[in-house]
Amino acid sequence: MKKTILSFVAAATIGLSFASAAQADLLSDIKAKGEIVAATEMHYAPFDLLKDGEYVGIDRDLFDEIAKDLGVKAKYLDLPWNSILPGLEAGKFDFVVAPVTITAERMKRYNFTLPIGNATVALAKKAGDTSISKPEDISGKVVGTQKGTAQLEQLKAFSESLATPAEIREYTNVDEALADMAAGRISGVANSLPLMGYAAVQRPGLFELVMPPFGDPKFFGWVATGDENSKSLIEAINASLLKMHEDGRLKAINEKWLGSNPDLPTTMPDVK
Repeated sequence: MKKTILSFVAAATIGLSFASAAQADLLSDIKAKGEIVAATEMHYAPFDLLKDGEYVGIDRDLFDEIAKDLGVKAKYLDLPWNSILPGLEAGKFDFVVAPVTITAERMKRYNFTLPIGNATVALAKKAGDTSISKPEDISGKVVGTQKGTAQLEQLKAFSESLATPAEIREYTNVDEALADMAAGRISGVANSLPLMGYAAVQRPGLFELVMPPFGDPKFFGWVATGDENSKSLIEAINASLLKMHEDGRLKAINEKWLGSNPDLPTTMPDVK
């Protein structure tokens, strides 16, 4: 009788272990419910923006294609940037479709997809401002960027290398920084090259892109939690991204929003 009870307990334990393993695979769970819930901040054009109340942008177009390849529907959440990564870790949604700069520190904590965009830092200025012709000209000036980003850290490092460091103001989102620059309260806005280029192209009489970019070359990826449970999802999304590289969908989406097709790695880049 005692052996029977022990055998039953052992079998039950093994069964629970298999059940937990099955339930712990995020991709399987997503396919079972037929939906993936992805969070972003819809104030990061051209990757994520609201147009007439509708979510559009590079991320939306790309991830709609990913969801089709996965055979599920995508549900999108609009959240403040500083709540997105904590929300992912708390299990409030499945995935982050906001562009997250790939860094060595973040790769220790999250599982990243292949690059989906260029995250190298560039500067935008107010159109007609002849006092800034290159990034170094922000020396002693007031410059804004988005708080909590890798671009902020690169701007700080660049500023410290100047003869007179810039005064850096941190904003909740890039739109707020651009609005302050348009109003003449700051002299420049630093963020990723695609964002600054998009702002200049969309409002040519108001903003200008300052070239070249500065800081180390960086890339954006999407992220899932850093545990084993999300690895199969990342692998499936990477397979879809590689397919989009090959069949022209990635090129078409980038040309639609950027007017060009950036050279993005098809393997994970080495990061510091």
